[in-house]
Amino acid sequence: MNNYIVLDTETTNGFDFPLVYDCGWSVVTENGKTLKTRSYVNMDIFLQEQLLMSVAYFSEKIPQYIDDILNKKRFLAHWNTIRKRLYEDCVKYNVIAIVAHNARFDYRACQTTQRFLTKSKFRWFFPYGVEIWDTLKMSQQVFAKDNDYLNFCKTNDFMVNKKRPRLTAEIIYRYLTQDLTFEEKHTGLEDTEIEKQIFWECLKRNPNVECNCWN
Repeated sequence: MNNYIVLDTETTNGFDFPLVYDCGWSVVTENGKTLKTRSYVNMDIFLQEQLLMSVAYFSEKIPQYIDDILNKKRFLAHWNTIRKRLYEDCVKYNVIAIVAHNARFDYRACQTTQRFLTKSKFRWFFPYGVEIWDTLKMSQQVFAKDNDYLNFCKTNDFMVNKKRPRLTAEIIYRYLTQDLTFEEKHTGLEDTEIEKQIFWECLKRNPNVECNCWN
Protein backbone atom coordinates (compact mmCIF):
# COMPACT_ATOMS: atom_id res chain seq x y z
CA MET A 1 0.00 0.00 0.00
CA ASN A 2 1.21 3.50 -0.83
CA ASN A 3 1.56 5.90 2.08
CA TYR A 4 2.19 9.60 2.55
CA ILE A 5 4.06 11.99 4.80
CA VAL A 6 2.23 15.10 5.97
CA LEU A 7 4.93 17.61 6.88
CA ASP A 8 4.99 21.04 8.47
CA THR A 9 7.82 23.44 9.26
CA GLU A 10 8.29 26.51 11.42
CA THR A 11 10.88 29.00 10.22
CA THR A 12 12.80 32.16 10.90
CA ASN A 13 14.52 34.71 8.63
CA GLY A 14 11.41 35.88 6.79
CA PHE A 15 9.49 34.45 3.84
CA ASP A 16 12.01 35.03 1.04
CA PHE A 17 14.84 33.04 2.64
CA PRO A 18 13.16 30.92 5.32
CA LEU A 19 15.28 28.72 7.60
CA VAL A 20 13.68 25.78 9.40
CA TYR A 21 14.00 25.38 13.15
CA ASP A 22 11.06 23.00 13.66
CA CYS A 23 10.22 20.11 11.34
CA GLY A 24 7.47 17.64 12.15
CA TRP A 25 5.71 14.98 10.13
CA SER A 26 3.12 12.24 10.25
CA VAL A 27 3.28 9.10 8.12
CA VAL A 28 -0.29 8.37 7.04
CA THR A 29 -2.35 6.11 4.84
CA GLU A 30 -4.91 7.47 2.40
CA ASN A 31 -7.79 6.01 4.41
CA GLY A 32 -7.29 7.76 7.73
CA LYS A 33 -4.57 5.93 9.64
CA THR A 34 -1.42 7.41 11.18
CA LEU A 35 1.54 5.03 11.12
CA LYS A 36 4.33 7.18 12.60
CA THR A 37 4.96 10.69 13.90
CA ARG A 38 8.20 12.61 14.32
CA SER A 39 9.01 16.00 15.83
CA TYR A 40 12.46 17.53 15.44
CA VAL A 41 14.02 20.81 16.48
CA ASN A 42 16.85 21.72 14.13
CA MET A 43 19.76 22.46 16.46
CA ASP A 44 21.78 24.04 13.64
CA ILE A 45 19.31 26.93 13.58
CA PHE A 46 17.64 26.76 17.00
CA LEU A 47 20.94 26.74 18.96
CA GLN A 48 23.54 28.07 16.54
CA GLU A 49 21.58 30.99 15.06
CA GLN A 50 20.31 32.68 18.20
CA LEU A 51 20.02 36.12 16.59
CA LEU A 52 17.75 34.69 13.91
CA MET A 53 15.75 32.83 16.53
CA SER A 54 15.25 36.02 18.53
CA VAL A 55 13.38 37.56 15.59
CA ALA A 56 11.47 34.42 14.56
CA TYR A 57 7.75 35.05 14.07
CA PHE A 58 6.88 32.72 16.94
CA SER A 59 9.96 33.44 19.06
CA GLU A 60 7.76 33.57 22.17
CA LYS A 61 7.48 29.79 21.86
CA ILE A 62 11.20 29.22 22.46
CA PRO A 63 10.71 28.37 26.18
CA GLN A 64 8.03 25.85 25.17
CA TYR A 65 10.45 24.19 22.76
CA ILE A 66 13.09 23.93 25.48
CA ASP A 67 10.59 22.30 27.84
CA ASP A 68 9.44 19.92 25.11
CA ILE A 69 13.02 18.89 24.37
CA LEU A 70 13.75 18.27 28.04
CA ASN A 71 10.54 16.25 28.32
CA LYS A 72 11.39 14.31 25.13
CA LYS A 73 8.26 15.51 23.39
CA ARG A 74 10.52 16.83 20.64
CA PHE A 75 14.02 15.75 19.69
CA LEU A 76 16.96 18.05 19.13
CA ALA A 77 18.90 16.98 16.03
CA HIS A 78 21.24 18.24 13.34
CA TRP A 79 19.57 19.08 10.04
CA ASN A 80 21.38 16.23 8.30
CA THR A 81 19.97 13.77 10.83
CA ILE A 82 16.44 15.11 10.26
CA ARG A 83 16.95 14.64 6.53
CA LYS A 84 18.15 11.06 7.04
CA ARG A 85 15.13 10.20 9.22
CA LEU A 86 12.82 11.56 6.51
CA TYR A 87 14.54 9.40 3.88
CA GLU A 88 14.32 6.35 6.12
CA ASP A 89 10.60 6.83 6.72
CA CYS A 90 9.97 7.29 2.99
CA VAL A 91 11.65 3.96 2.29
CA LYS A 92 10.26 2.03 5.26
CA TYR A 93 6.65 3.09 4.72
CA ASN A 94 6.67 3.20 0.91
CA VAL A 95 5.89 6.91 0.82
CA ILE A 96 4.94 8.20 -2.63
CA ALA A 97 4.29 11.85 -1.71
CA ILE A 98 5.19 14.42 0.91
CA VAL A 99 2.15 16.58 1.63
CA ALA A 100 1.96 20.08 3.13
CA HIS A 101 -0.50 22.96 3.26
CA ASN A 102 0.98 25.64 1.02
CA ALA A 103 3.66 23.11 0.11
CA ARG A 104 5.64 25.56 -2.00
CA PHE A 105 6.64 27.39 1.17
CA ASP A 106 7.67 24.27 3.11
CA TYR A 107 9.56 23.01 0.06
CA ARG A 108 11.40 26.31 -0.30
CA ALA A 109 12.12 26.46 3.43
CA CYS A 110 13.68 22.99 3.50
CA GLN A 111 15.68 23.58 0.33
CA THR A 112 16.91 26.95 1.58
CA THR A 113 17.93 25.46 4.94
CA GLN A 114 19.75 22.62 3.21
CA ARG A 115 21.77 24.97 1.03
CA PHE A 116 22.42 27.47 3.84
CA LEU A 117 23.76 24.87 6.26
CA THR A 118 25.88 22.99 3.70
CA LYS A 119 27.02 26.12 1.84
CA SER A 120 25.28 24.57 -1.18
CA LYS A 121 27.50 21.48 -1.15
CA PHE A 122 24.30 19.45 -0.79
CA ARG A 123 21.42 21.26 -2.45
CA TRP A 124 18.42 18.93 -2.22
CA PHE A 125 16.53 18.07 0.95
CA PHE A 126 13.68 15.86 -0.23
CA PRO A 127 14.12 12.29 -1.50
CA TYR A 128 14.40 11.97 -5.27
CA GLY A 129 11.26 10.57 -6.86
CA VAL A 130 8.90 11.42 -3.99
CA GLU A 131 6.28 13.88 -5.19
CA ILE A 132 5.36 17.07 -3.33
CA TRP A 133 1.61 17.44 -2.84
CA ASP A 134 -0.18 20.57 -1.69
CA THR A 135 -3.38 20.48 0.39
CA LEU A 136 -3.89 24.19 -0.33
CA LYS A 137 -4.06 23.39 -4.04
CA MET A 138 -6.37 20.47 -3.25
CA SER A 139 -8.56 22.71 -1.08
CA GLN A 140 -8.90 25.23 -3.91
CA GLN A 141 -10.54 22.47 -5.93
CA VAL A 142 -12.56 20.92 -3.11
CA PHE A 143 -13.55 23.53 -0.52
CA ALA A 144 -13.43 26.75 -2.52
CA LYS A 145 -16.10 25.33 -4.84
CA ASP A 146 -18.28 23.98 -2.05
CA ASN A 147 -21.35 26.11 -1.29
CA ASP A 148 -21.49 24.97 2.32
CA TYR A 149 -17.89 26.05 2.90
CA LEU A 150 -18.52 29.32 1.07
CA ASN A 151 -21.52 30.08 3.28
CA PHE A 152 -19.49 29.15 6.37
CA CYS A 153 -16.81 31.67 5.40
CA LYS A 154 -19.33 34.38 4.55
CA THR A 155 -21.18 33.90 7.83
CA ASN A 156 -17.99 34.07 9.89
CA ASP A 157 -16.20 36.76 7.87
CA PHE A 158 -13.51 34.42 6.57
CA MET A 159 -13.44 35.99 3.12
CA VAL A 160 -10.75 37.70 1.05
CA ASN A 161 -12.05 41.06 -0.17
CA LYS A 162 -15.56 39.67 0.33
CA LYS A 163 -15.10 37.71 -2.90
CA ARG A 164 -13.44 34.38 -2.16
CA PRO A 165 -13.14 32.15 0.91
CA ARG A 166 -9.94 31.97 2.88
CA LEU A 167 -8.30 28.57 2.71
CA THR A 168 -5.85 28.55 5.59
CA ALA A 169 -5.48 25.22 7.38
CA GLU A 170 -6.87 26.81 10.53
CA ILE A 171 -10.10 27.99 8.90
CA ILE A 172 -10.66 24.77 6.96
CA TYR A 173 -10.22 22.82 10.19
CA ARG A 174 -12.68 25.12 11.94
CA TYR A 175 -15.15 24.26 9.20
CA LEU A 176 -14.51 20.51 9.44
CA THR A 177 -14.94 20.51 13.22
CA GLN A 178 -17.43 23.39 13.42
CA ASP A 179 -15.24 24.79 16.18
CA LEU A 180 -14.81 28.52 15.68
CA THR A 181 -12.48 28.79 18.67
CA PHE A 182 -9.84 26.48 17.21
CA GLU A 183 -6.37 27.99 16.76
CA GLU A 184 -3.33 26.41 15.13
CA LYS A 185 -0.45 25.63 17.46
CA HIS A 186 2.12 26.86 14.92
CA THR A 187 4.45 24.04 15.87
CA GLY A 188 5.46 21.45 13.31
CA LEU A 189 4.03 18.11 14.41
CA GLU A 190 0.90 19.59 15.99
CA ASP A 191 -0.02 21.36 12.77
CA THR A 192 0.32 18.14 10.77
CA GLU A 193 -2.46 16.78 12.96
CA ILE A 194 -4.92 19.19 11.35
CA GLU A 195 -3.33 19.14 7.90
CA LYS A 196 -3.69 15.38 7.62
CA GLN A 197 -7.41 15.75 8.37
CA ILE A 198 -7.66 18.23 5.50
CA PHE A 199 -5.69 15.87 3.26
CA TRP A 200 -7.98 12.95 4.02
CA GLU A 201 -11.12 15.04 3.55
CA CYS A 202 -9.94 16.29 0.14
CA LEU A 203 -9.26 12.72 -1.03
CA LYS A 204 -12.60 11.57 0.35
CA ARG A 205 -14.56 14.30 -1.41
CA ASN A 206 -12.67 14.11 -4.69
CA PRO A 207 -10.48 11.03 -5.27
CA ASN A 208 -9.33 12.56 -8.58
CA VAL A 209 -8.27 15.89 -7.08
CA GLU A 210 -5.08 17.36 -8.54
CA CYS A 211 -2.47 17.02 -5.80
CA ASN A 212 0.97 17.63 -7.23
CA CYS A 213 2.36 21.00 -6.26
CA TRP A 214 3.72 21.77 -9.74
CA ASN A 215 1.36 20.06 -12.19
